[in-house]
Amino acid sequence: MSLDPGAGFAFVGATPRDEARRALARAFAAAAIDSAELDARLLLCAALEIDHAGLVRDPDRPLGAAAARVSAFGTRRLRREPVSRIIGYREFWRSPFKIDSSVLDPRPDTETLIEAVLDRISPDLHRERRLLDLGAGSGAILCALLQELPRSFGVGVDLSPAACAIARDNLAALGLSSRGAILCGDWTLPLRGGFDVLASNPPYIVRDEIAGLEADVRDFDPRLALDGGEDGLAAYRAIISAAPAHLAPGGTIALELGQGQRAAVEGLLRAAGFTRIAVRMDLAGVERVIVGEGGGIAI
Repeated sequence: MSLDPGAGFAFVGATPRDEARRALARAFAAAAIDSAELDARLLLCAALEIDHAGLVRDPDRPLGAAAARVSAFGTRRLRREPVSRIIGYREFWRSPFKIDSSVLDPRPDTETLIEAVLDRISPDLHRERRLLDLGAGSGAILCALLQELPRSFGVGVDLSPAACAIARDNLAALGLSSRGAILCGDWTLPLRGGFDVLASNPPYIVRDEIAGLEADVRDFDPRLALDGGEDGLAAYRAIISAAPAHLAPGGTIALELGQGQRAAVEGLLRAAGFTRIAVRMDLAGVERVIVGEGGGIAI
C-alpha cells in the first residue's frame, strides 16, 4: 500500500486486512480526524462487507477485490466526508437510517428531541396519536417516534423530493409504512389539523455563518437543511406561525434549537399562544430542544 497525501490511499489486493486498518488509522490520526481508530474499523468493515467479528477473526486475510473500495473509502474520509455518508447509513435511536447527499445526517444530539417528546406525552405511550414531522429529511425523527408510539400514525413533510424518497425508504425498511406517510411541500403545506405532536429539527444556522462551519457539515450536509436565514430564525417563524392550525387543543410542539436560540424561539412560541414551555439539554449541557403546548384544531 502507498499513500500519496494528495491522491489518498492505494491499497493492493495482497494487503492484509489488519495492515490496512492500521494504515487507515495512522493516516486519519495524522490528519487530526477524531475517532481515527473507530473510523478505520467502520470503513474497512463496510468496504469488505463484514462485521467487526469477521475483522478480528481473519486479520491476515488479504483485501482482495475490495482493495479499491477500501482505498476509495479511506480517501473520502481524509477529505473530511463523514463516515456515515461514505457507508450510506447512520445509526439513530438504535436503528440504521439510509442517508445520501439530499438529507441532513441525523446526529446523536437530535435524539434529545425524541426524549423530550416522549417525556412530555408520557405515561400513556400506547394512546393513538397523530404525529407531524416538519422538515423530515431522512425520516429519522418520524420513524423513531413511530417505533416508540406503536398505535400512532405520522406524517413527514419535506421540501426536497429526493429527501422524501429517502424518508419513504426508511419507513419501509423499518416496517413503518402502514403508519407513516411522507409529503413533499413547504412548512405550511395544507394539512388536516388535529395533530397531537408537531416535531421538527429545522434549519437554524445563520446564513453568514455557514461558511465557517466544520467541513464535514459545511461541505456535505445539504444547504437547505442548514440555512436558517439572516438570523437563523426563519424556519422557526414559519413553523410556529403555522403550528396552531396544525395542532389539536393541548397538542405538543417540540423543536430542536441552535446554540443560543432559546430566548428568541421561546418568545415566538409565547407570542403564538403556546404554554408549558420547557427546555431540554443534550448530553453536552447545551439547550437543545424546546417543548410547548398549544393548538386548537379538533379532529
